[in-house]
Amino acid sequence: MDKIAVLIPCYNEAKTIARVVTDFKNALPEAVIYVYDNNSTDGTDAIARKAGAVVRYEHQQGKGAVIRSMFRDIDAQCYLMIDGDDTYPASDAAQMVDGVLNRHADMVVGDRLSSTYFTENKRLFHNTGNKTVRSLINFLFKNNVRDIMTGYRAFSYLFVKTFPVLSQGFEIETEMTIHALDKRMRIENVIVGYRDRPEGSESKLNTVSDGLKVLKTIFRLFKNYRPMTFFGIIAVILLLLAAGFFIPVLAEYMRTGMVLKFPTLIVSGFAALAAIQSYFSGLILNVLRAQNRQQFEITLNQTADTFREKLNAPQKSL
Repeated sequence: MDKIAVLIPCYNEAKTIARVVTDFKNALPEAVIYVYDNNSTDGTDAIARKAGAVVRYEHQQGKGAVIRSMFRDIDAQCYLMIDGDDTYPASDAAQMVDGVLNRHADMVVGDRLSSTYFTENKRLFHNTGNKTVRSLINFLFKNNVRDIMTGYRAFSYLFVKTFPVLSQGFEIETEMTIHALDKRMRIENVIVGYRDRPEGSESKLNTVSDGLKVLKTIFRLFKNYRPMTFFGIIAVILLLLAAGFFIPVLAEYMRTGMVLKFPTLIVSGFAALAAIQSYFSGLILNVLRAQNRQQFEITLNQTADTFREKLNAPQKSL
């Protein structure tokens, strides 16, 4: 088991990967640097290997697929995930790692938004999108995570081995954050530096399409993790709609003793039935969620036992 594993998912980062590997080797001499190449065509893998990284491959395209392989393959006391685009200074690495190893955090979030991100990043819609996602998640999940989309994070063994990777692309960071919030894992925010990509290095993030995927992921996970609230809101909306249709019919009946708008009354009835159905759907799913939480705690304890066994196991010599 490694003490510190630096995880670098890469796709066509030949211009920057050597510097990233070298900087993090110098900042964390005891760490093993892993570069996972995701079908690069510019020689990223050869450059990373020459710089001293352990290079592995993930042929299923997408950052989520790469992280799934990393988390599955590597055992470490602390995992430090960093992008290969040289936008995060290695000088913050020690503080990130210390949060896991000594302060026992399960996830340390590298907060770019409280430092230089908005002045360094020249893509206006990226800045707006980061603010929107941060505000939305903190509102829905009642927390104060300072940077949702950051690619600079440190994780504990418990987080890595109990996190189910479901997202395929850049929405993986959002999924990580929501999972940690829902499972009440220990989260720290550490302010880190940020610099824009060097000239000639292009972002793989598409502002519109990937932004929509992130928003879709937020609402999907909100439905899964907060079913009573999600379906309760729908039930209230439907109930108000039913009342809006029913009140004029009732008023007319009180005035004339007749129901003249039967279609309106029927629509009101169906809306009320849909509201009741939505409420009980949320109730049932909330019970299933509670059972899932119980099972997760059991899995977490089993994973902690496995971690202690691996930590105390004699290390094999190479």
